[in-house]
Amino acid sequence: MGAQLRVYKRRIKSITATKKITKAMEMIAASRIVKAQRQVAASTPYAEQLTEAVGAVAYSSDIKHPLTTESEHPVRAALLLITSDRGLAGGYSSNAIKAAEEATARLISEGKEVKSFVVGRKGASYYSFRERPVEESWTGFTDSPTYEDAKRVAAPLIAAMEKDTAHGGVDELHIVFTEFVSMMTQTAVDRRMLPMTFGKSAEDSAAVFTKGAQLLPLYDFEPGAEQVLDALLPRYVESRIYNALLQSAASEHAARRRAMKSATDNAEDLIKSLTRLANAARQADITQEISEIVGGASALADASAGSDR
Repeated sequence: MGAQLRVYKRRIKSITATKKITKAMEMIAASRIVKAQRQVAASTPYAEQLTEAVGAVAYSSDIKHPLTTESEHPVRAALLLITSDRGLAGGYSSNAIKAAEEATARLISEGKEVKSFVVGRKGASYYSFRERPVEESWTGFTDSPTYEDAKRVAAPLIAAMEKDTAHGGVDELHIVFTEFVSMMTQTAVDRRMLPMTFGKSAEDSAAVFTKGAQLLPLYDFEPGAEQVLDALLPRYVESRIYNALLQSAASEHAARRRAMKSATDNAEDLIKSLTRLANAARQADITQEISEIVGGASALADASAGSDR
């Protein structure tokens, strides 16, 4: 029984050490969420206003541009997947990968070839393990992305969009990331960034470019609308990718905090259970020792009484 007690004590010690680690990771994630939320709140209005500016140019002109005009026969699409560099975040990365797989299957069913771009070691490892081709991957910044990181990610995607499909270019640009809804809710989403869509009908398109009951003003473009869209294209893609990276980072921290809290709570429950078992084993040892002492004393008493007779 003494050996069993030692086993319980070793397990309690090991789980207690693990609990300290998970508790520390929970607190670190909780502190980083606040910063990530502020960055998301700061970048979202900029991305929305830039999208509105692109929409105003497209709505006020009738030129064909990769930013706003769909190809009649799209043959190739680029898919950017954003995952995490580290684990211990519950189903954060796996949910994003699952959404990317569904988006890829949908695009292939539409007759389009898919070129994959991946952010994060988890996504890169997923594609590498399955020996699936990846055009480019980026790692090392998923928990704290900067605008420079977004520019690095956006550069090959913009180049692929501007290149002719006959020479390996793409007709569409999709992004899969985890949208931060709240501390408890993060949702993996699939969004098409290019070409931009403004609605299925003229009424829907017009509704996108209104503020309240007033239409946005008409613009004159110098040197022309096409040049304006050429200048806005990289800014639009970079801002959208940056916002997606920030939302993914906030979602990663929230998911890790939730996962580490659950691990800490489970460790506490396991420690309580093992402590009860250890106490029971210790009490059994004490009872056995008392029984052995009483038995020995009785045997000595009997032996002494026999020798007196």
